[in-house]
Amino acid sequence: MPVSRTRKPRNKSKAAARDSRADKRAPREPGAATGGRRLAAGALALALVCVLVIGALSALSGSGGDDPAGGGDGPTVEPLPSDHPALALARREDGDPLAIGDTDAPVVMIEYADFQDAFAGIHARDTHDSLVAEYVESGVLRIEFRNFPVNGPESDAAARASWAAGRQGRFWEFSAVAFGEEFNHDSGRFSADGLRELATEAGVPDLDRFAEDTESPEAGDAVGRDAEEALDLGVTTTPAFLINGQALQGARPVEDFRDIIDQLAGAAEEDSAD
Repeated sequence: MPVSRTRKPRNKSKAAARDSRADKRAPREPGAATGGRRLAAGALALALVCVLVIGALSALSGSGGDDPAGGGDGPTVEPLPSDHPALALARREDGDPLAIGDTDAPVVMIEYADFQDAFAGIHARDTHDSLVAEYVESGVLRIEFRNFPVNGPESDAAARASWAAGRQGRFWEFSAVAFGEEFNHDSGRFSADGLRELATEAGVPDLDRFAEDTESPEAGDAVGRDAEEALDLGVTTTPAFLINGQALQGARPVEDFRDIIDQLAGAAEEDSAD
């Protein structure tokens, strides 16, 4: 799985060390973890999260990424206990350029996506804006985007470029442009020239800084952290979502998201009233 393999190394010794890793997964610097917000409970917490997500994604795979149709009345959703390790994956960082919505929103949806994935594009074009208008703007939902480039070097380049656009406050605009139409894999859309055109369309103000940030070690670190989180969870296809720890996979209709968000938001409201 080609996840973040094209990142530029800080120096030759670190590059050699990374190349020697048997699994070739996206590297992470020793200090990259975010303390208690990421799986601070250790191996047991990681195991619990993997069991939750792998089981849920398997149950949904029959109607997930390859079948965006569906929807309707969903099953009853039981909120996870407040100390469940899956909930700790929500970073809720103030000023996170890859997130939208209040940091204290009762529901957080983490989205793992590849910019070359057709179904991630369907979600971005058909569902994302509806969720923003209905839930994010009302303070109910926060969306946190995680780059998970699984479809080769252009996916990795797009992921790093999205992070670079975020450095200038234009991540969501870049995302909308990058996902704005259907296209073939490795078409050159996310070549250096293609990325510059997309950044221009997205309104990124300083294109030279954008190009430098895209190729920076910091971009590789950020993409690597997100990708490694997805790999640790057992995510294999995109888009994949965790909504307060509840897993949903594929380009689902907006009704499927409403089923989960409404129930979780209602449960949170009841808890706050007690």
